[in-house]
Amino acid sequence: MGVSGQMDPLDFLTNEQLLLFLRRKKTEISCIEQPHAFLTQLRDHDLMPEKLFEKVKGMRTREQKQKGVYDVLDRLEKEKPQCVHKFWHCVFKHHILQLYPTLQLLRNSLLDGSFEFYENCLDVETQTEKSEGKEEKGKKKKNTRKRNNDDRSTEDSDDPGPSSASTPTRKKRAKKPSFSTPVKKGEKAEMWTWPIYKTQLPVNCGDKKGTLYRDKLPKGEKCILFQGRWFTPSAFEKFGGKERCKNWKVSIRCRNTPLKKLIEEDHLQCPPMERRKRKCAPKNMKEQFPVISAESSSAGEHQSSTLIHTLSAVCLNAAMCFIPQDSETSITLDEESDAEDFEEHRGRGGGTEFRGRVEDEEEEEEMTDLSVFQAPSLPVTCVSLTGTLYKDRFASGSRGKCIRTEESWFTPAEFVNQEQTLTEGHWKKDILCHGKTLNFLLKKEILRIHSLLCECFKCSCQLEDLMEQNNDDVCYVCHSGGDLVCCDECPRAFHSHCHLPAVDEDSPGEWICTFCVLRTSQQWRDSSSMTEQEAFNAPVSQYRLHCHYLLLCVYKEDTQRVFVEDPRKTVSRYSQFISQPMWLDRIKLKLESDEYQTVEAFVSDFQLIFSNCSTFNKDNEFGQMGAKLKEMFEKEFQKIFTIQ
Repeated sequence: MGVSGQMDPLDFLTNEQLLLFLRRKKTEISCIEQPHAFLTQLRDHDLMPEKLFEKVKGMRTREQKQKGVYDVLDRLEKEKPQCVHKFWHCVFKHHILQLYPTLQLLRNSLLDGSFEFYENCLDVETQTEKSEGKEEKGKKKKNTRKRNNDDRSTEDSDDPGPSSASTPTRKKRAKKPSFSTPVKKGEKAEMWTWPIYKTQLPVNCGDKKGTLYRDKLPKGEKCILFQGRWFTPSAFEKFGGKERCKNWKVSIRCRNTPLKKLIEEDHLQCPPMERRKRKCAPKNMKEQFPVISAESSSAGEHQSSTLIHTLSAVCLNAAMCFIPQDSETSITLDEESDAEDFEEHRGRGGGTEFRGRVEDEEEEEEMTDLSVFQAPSLPVTCVSLTGTLYKDRFASGSRGKCIRTEESWFTPAEFVNQEQTLTEGHWKKDILCHGKTLNFLLKKEILRIHSLLCECFKCSCQLEDLMEQNNDDVCYVCHSGGDLVCCDECPRAFHSHCHLPAVDEDSPGEWICTFCVLRTSQQWRDSSSMTEQEAFNAPVSQYRLHCHYLLLCVYKEDTQRVFVEDPRKTVSRYSQFISQPMWLDRIKLKLESDEYQTVEAFVSDFQLIFSNCSTFNKDNEFGQMGAKLKEMFEKEFQKIFTIQ
């Protein structure tokens, strides 16, 4: 499903440009696997005759199909050159791109200006200019260009990589665009001012390349598209391996130019500042990992140790202002443990073979593949407990609530204390991730312990900052950040308009989300079960809470927002196959407008979404997505209505 209401960048390219692009890419396209859907798309848009479609469809071997597809494209280029715009619009539809990654790459090359025919056009112009001068002078220019490229690669290698904790201060030399521009000769214009990039910009973060939709950025929505997945700028920064920069405006770039520069020059509008209700804004991180030389003298080491323990006392005194006195012993132990953990981590990083309290045979093993630990969040266990560790929230054993369960957020030490079977548990050795201890993750620098000198939000001892860590950083329903309202009973947080019913942001006092209200109500409600027909006949007015819960569950599981909006606006020829379209936003509107009288009428609209999805998509990616959503819905329906 594409982005509706936006001009396609293809409209800014001429027929000749797209025709030349087709000529260069025919062989590449003809090699796609299982081309039936591709050919069907061409036939349905009158780009190939029915007779030719049946001929290619009947081909059996892979070689025959490749030749058949090539002949179709060759015929289109030679006999219908006036339809080349229509051709690219058809094959770049979202449902086609999902099936054929090759076409997705071709579309990206059109958007980021990397396709070859532009370069050749420039080469022709350059060669024409060179032919007017002396041949020897032309050779000298070529050698100069090659040397500059070598210099640039050397300079690039000095820039910090994804593992760097600091924001790069030295900018890479900007590369000149390798494609022709819509400006006159002698004039200069950056690519983000060109008409072709009026609605979209090619961006990259690390080795991840995506497309930034310019109108979505100021709204604070997910605005960067990467291979069918949508990201907010901060999420794309993490996805690109630059989460330690903590500044997406610098780490995300357009043709080697940080987005910060585009925002400062008013080429892009910045999204509104993120804040959370009833919470204090986090402090800026001043120093997360202070650099300490491994060659310090013994006197320097003693001074550093004294400073750390002094800081422990300062943090302890600050904590005492709001923590009950019976917690004093545990706080002191936590602070001392943090100091020891950081000293151990620092010693290891300095090259010494220091080994702390945790000594397992597993710590000596070397893993050849660490890719399972590169995700922003990791599954963790502690005996019978399960949770999810968010790496960007981790600070140390007792600071930074980074492990989320269904009930709450915990620091690693708090998470271990929840396991009642452990009497002397330690977070480094008792919390496992993919079969490895957290100590292993520390040794591999997948996690990093903050110094007690750190003044970042996660290490703060202030009550407001600690309260801030009790809830999620993104909306539980739409998975994006912004202005969130936090539940006072569970870790969830919501946009006021995403929650059902909508939240009055100015309402005083505590607020509890629908999930917690339903859980509480089922504890005191009569637990007797009912039949499915009895549940269907029940009036919505008495079970509105259940309906809100089911709708929220479906919204949350539809992470790609495939079923949220009217499919007729984004899916080609949808109405020709589906006579009664239905989508989640429409169900939400009908529910809030009291159009449903019984639960059966409410459920039937969900069943209509699932059946329409199965009919239109069959067994492709979206069809499988709809089947999983249906299974989840039926399971939750049986659970909350206690169907016998």
